[in-house]
Amino acid sequence: MPINDAMSARLLALTATARAMLRAPEASSALQTPAPALPWRRAPGAGAAARVASADRLDHLTLIRSPKTDAAYAGIRLTDVIGALSYALDMSEGQPVGHSVRTAMIGMRIGSQLRLSDEDRSALFYALLLKDLGSSSNAAQLSSLFGGDDRALKAARKLIDWTDRGDVARYAFRHALHGRSRLARGWHTLTQFGRPDDAEREMAATRAERGAAIAGMLAMPQATCDAIRATEEHWDGNGMPRGLRGDEIPMLARIVGLAQTVEVFEQAFGVQTAYEVAHARRGRWFDPAVVQCLDTFELDTGFWGKLRHADALPALRDCEPPARIVYADELRLDTIAEAFAKVIDAKSPFTARHSQNVSFLATRTAMELDMTSREVRALRRAALLHDVGKLGVGNTILDKTTALTLDEMEEMRRHTRYTLEILKGVPRFERFATLAASHHERLDGSGYHVGRAGDELSLSERVLAAADVCEALSAARPYRAALPIDAVLRQLKEFVAAGGLCPVAVEALTGWFQGLPASPVHLTSGGDSTSLFGI
Repeated sequence: MPINDAMSARLLALTATARAMLRAPEASSALQTPAPALPWRRAPGAGAAARVASADRLDHLTLIRSPKTDAAYAGIRLTDVIGALSYALDMSEGQPVGHSVRTAMIGMRIGSQLRLSDEDRSALFYALLLKDLGSSSNAAQLSSLFGGDDRALKAARKLIDWTDRGDVARYAFRHALHGRSRLARGWHTLTQFGRPDDAEREMAATRAERGAAIAGMLAMPQATCDAIRATEEHWDGNGMPRGLRGDEIPMLARIVGLAQTVEVFEQAFGVQTAYEVAHARRGRWFDPAVVQCLDTFELDTGFWGKLRHADALPALRDCEPPARIVYADELRLDTIAEAFAKVIDAKSPFTARHSQNVSFLATRTAMELDMTSREVRALRRAALLHDVGKLGVGNTILDKTTALTLDEMEEMRRHTRYTLEILKGVPRFERFATLAASHHERLDGSGYHVGRAGDELSLSERVLAAADVCEALSAARPYRAALPIDAVLRQLKEFVAAGGLCPVAVEALTGWFQGLPASPVHLTSGGDSTSLFGI
């Protein structure tokens, strides 16, 4: 569809009305600074020139900014941001909220006994928190292989010795084709797990490489990336994915592997059982010297009590080496949102770039509506993270090819609640938590999870909803192929006519939309098509 020569008079009127009635939730009016007006009229094909209508506006939207210009946010500790977002990784791994934080507390206590340097302790700290960055990348494969809930499968796997073929066989039989007959499950186990190492190693490799790559994107030290890549390696060489042995395994990875196992068993069965498992696997899974360091605080009831009963996030701050505290400026916060969008999108092959595409659509549309730079930035981050709650939804639902049952639909709808709860706990991101969680709200009140309607929805929320629907229609789903552009535009207009989507947002979007960004053609130098540099 060609770009319109000019915004319609109706759109101009609607925009003016919306701007007068609605205020972005990102900041108070005292903090908002008006951006220079963006010309409404553009010649066909001249979009690039129009999008940089003035040097002042471009400066407002530039992402690479000196920390001095962001002094208001200079005091945000990276620990607080990553620690709160690690709750999303816990959900993806099927673990109780706080698993990664508690693992970090255990691992850092072990590290202190090993007398690691501050540099190594800092690298260990973030390896412990981000060890599950790749956890979503094998969710669909795991779910398909077993025919079950990937989160339940991952949680159960943490409690078995997967180097023991008997344990693996029992695990496979118990979890394969959940709800089917014993005969069907037994046959599935025999046919699918004749050579369990092949499937396990492939999934472990995918997870390890994806996690390390995203950690690199977050500018984590190489030692952190190496530790994430080798977390599943075992001291005796029977680990995954490369079968590293002994000192071939990075020291930080050895600590992470032991700490996460101890945390899982301590939460499930108590401290005594956690230590029994650590000693049973000493010399096989775990470096004996690292287990010896664990032994030094077995009887520290204050530590284990704090781990189980206290709010772990404040305690996490005390674990970070004081000389290596990292603060997040605006650019780093943008990068964190982009990185976690990749974690979210890896959950299902049908959403491989969903969050990134929604961010691109929402950001470009917001600029068409001449929203302020502060509103645009908040909307972009909210779009990148709007589906973070889906990390807590099983792939048996996300990838289902037929209609969802009522119970399945109820579980699917919980993802917006999860998004809200996760982002509310993240410094700076809590400001757009409600916006991110509102992408399924509708003007007529028929959406979820709150059911807000009309003037209760801000302009940013209306734009996000339109962008989310547009992307979903334009991409393939388990139950249908991607729709052609003309069908997408037609359905968007039908949603407007039915009262669900905002006419302002949809008209602004459809005025320029010509399809989703192609990869890698539309990637920027930063590797992200959602970057404001690419708009």
